[in-house]
Amino acid sequence: MPTQKNEKLNVILISVESLSAEFFTSFGQKENITPFMDELLDKGLLFTNLYATGTRTDRGLESITLSIPPTPGRSLVKRPDNAKIYNLGKVFKDNGYDVAFLYGGRGFFDNMNAFFSGNGYRTIDQTDIKAEDITFENAWGVADEDLYKKAIVEANASFAAGKPFFYHIMTTSNHRPFTYPEGKIDIPSGTGRFGAVKYTDYALRQLIMSAEKEKWYKDTVFVIVADHCASSAGRAELPVERYHIPLFIYSPAHIKAKTVSKLSSQIDLAPTLLALLGFSYESHFFGQDILSDTFQERALIGNYQRLGLYEENELTILSPVKQINAIKDPLHNEQSIPLDPKDGNVQETMALYQGADFILANRLNRWEERR
Repeated sequence: MPTQKNEKLNVILISVESLSAEFFTSFGQKENITPFMDELLDKGLLFTNLYATGTRTDRGLESITLSIPPTPGRSLVKRPDNAKIYNLGKVFKDNGYDVAFLYGGRGFFDNMNAFFSGNGYRTIDQTDIKAEDITFENAWGVADEDLYKKAIVEANASFAAGKPFFYHIMTTSNHRPFTYPEGKIDIPSGTGRFGAVKYTDYALRQLIMSAEKEKWYKDTVFVIVADHCASSAGRAELPVERYHIPLFIYSPAHIKAKTVSKLSSQIDLAPTLLALLGFSYESHFFGQDILSDTFQERALIGNYQRLGLYEENELTILSPVKQINAIKDPLHNEQSIPLDPKDGNVQETMALYQGADFILANRLNRWEERR
């Protein structure tokens, strides 16, 4: 299913705040709060069995951008010495793209601007949007519509300069206090999560409708994914169902509609997207191309203390004080059992997470600026 090699299609990747899969009619929701996205899902490449690596925005940005398992403690986005790590944006930049990270809030939050600028991105946040172009804002940032309008302006400028673009957009509207511009949808602002989700859906419709009017639209790939689920609490050590998120890739002129049910993770987004675009590059990613015949189905999920590998309907969990447990059929069962460290699944889980830690500790996935 790859596009023509070296076409250099534009890419707008949108990581949507707290967009759980359970909000979509396609995944069983009964309240019709994502009417536009549900309609769009039938027209692109939908991944129905994909999981977030963590429970916070910075973890989502880490896994999408760096394609690396979540190591214990803070995400790499928040850590010191986190610049010049091989990342998705660098691959685009090496291919002549205008590469930018756009955030609806203030980019000092979660160290976003420092992380992305240190890794080769231009950064654009709330402070870069003119006051007259802001129709609504709350404590978290501007309304998604205002952020998308800024993205259109940036895309037009890049297109006028003759450069393809890769923009990673991080939204804020689907976040407490769940406030958004009045009169856009049939749920009053500030009344709860469902209203924020429906406004998020509305704003995405406005983005696509605006983009359709631009000359660069037909050669642009839209990627919609969540940073994490709306809620990660649960009685289980790592409640798998609270990590289930959508991934959707849409470009009607270039990518055929298809549903992919392979078990996968946020870290697989970068290699899958680059494979679709036909890019040739030296990979330093842990993730794999989901569409490849050799793809190994598994998802890596974690929180601040526990790390898990979900594979073959079993969740292996590494916990503090050298505790190792497993949950069989974790989507329908919460009872964990202890595992022997020599168990094959345990060895694989340890290898993935210790391998990531070793690479980071020894700076094996760093790059130097070209002279």
